[in-house]
Amino acid sequence: MMAQAQPRIVALLHGEDQPGIVWKVSGWIYQRGGNIIHADQHRDGASNIFFQRLEWDPLGRDPLEEMERFRVFAEVELEMRVRTCLSTYRAKLGVLVSKVPHCFHDLIIRGLTGELPGDIVCVISNHTALRSEAQRYGLPFYHVPVTDSNRDQAEAEQVRLLKAHDVKLVVLARYMQVLSGGMLDELDVPVINIHHSFLPAFSGARPYHQAHRRGVKIIGATAHYATAELDAGPIIQQEVARVSHRHSVEELIRKGRDLEKTVLAQAVRWHLEHRALAYGNKTVVFD
Repeated sequence: MMAQAQPRIVALLHGEDQPGIVWKVSGWIYQRGGNIIHADQHRDGASNIFFQRLEWDPLGRDPLEEMERFRVFAEVELEMRVRTCLSTYRAKLGVLVSKVPHCFHDLIIRGLTGELPGDIVCVISNHTALRSEAQRYGLPFYHVPVTDSNRDQAEAEQVRLLKAHDVKLVVLARYMQVLSGGMLDELDVPVINIHHSFLPAFSGARPYHQAHRRGVKIIGATAHYATAELDAGPIIQQEVARVSHRHSVEELIRKGRDLEKTVLAQAVRWHLEHRALAYGNKTVVFD
C-alpha cells in the first residue's frame, strides 16, 4: 500500500511592512528543513501593510508542531498576524437559505462532487420550502422562523445549531434576512454572503428591479464577508454580464442567478483554500 503523503502547512500572514520579511520567512522554513511549494505576497502601499500566503512541506517534521512554531515565530519575531492550517483540513460549513434555491443546490452539488475542500453539515432556513431537498441530499435541515417579534430568539437558536455542528464557515445562500451584529459576534466564525448585485451599487432589496429602472448596461453579483452593516463587508469576488435595454427584469434575474452561483462558489472555495485574507473593509485574494 502506498504511504499517504504528509500534509503541507498553509500560512496567511499580514502586518506592517518591514525590510527582509520574505527572506526571514523563507529562511526560517529552510533552516528547519522545509520545502516551499507555493509563495505569494502583496504590499499595500497606501497602508504600508505586507501580506503573504505560503504553503510548504515540513519534510519529516511533525506538521502540527511546525505549524505552532511558525505561528510563534511570525507573531513574536515578525510582529505579524498569522493564520495557519494543514492542507488536509476540511472545515465544516453551515448553509442558511430562504426560498430561492439556485445557490443552495449549486453549492451542495459542488460539495458532494468534491469541488469544495470542506463539508456541508447542516442547512438552516426561515422557511420550509427546501426541507425535502436538503433531506434528499442527506443533510440535516432546521426550520427556524424569523419575525420582527422573535428575531433575538431565532438568532440564538441558529447560533446554537451552528455551534452544535461545529461549523467553521457560514454561507448565506440567498438567505433573505440580515444577521445582527450580536449574532455575528456570537458565531465568531466567518460568514460569506452572496448579494445579487455588483456592490456597492443597488444594495438592499430587489437590486435587479433597481438596475432595470436605472437602465444599466451591466449587471453583477458580489460575494463578501458579512458584517453588521448591510452589504458592506469585505468583497471576495465579483462578476458581471452585459445587458441592454432589450432585457426584461425576468431576463436580468436569470442572467444574475448564473453569476450568483459561480461567484458564491468561487468565494467559498477561495476561503476554504485559505486564499482570502480580509483586512479593514477589503480583502487580498491570492491566486
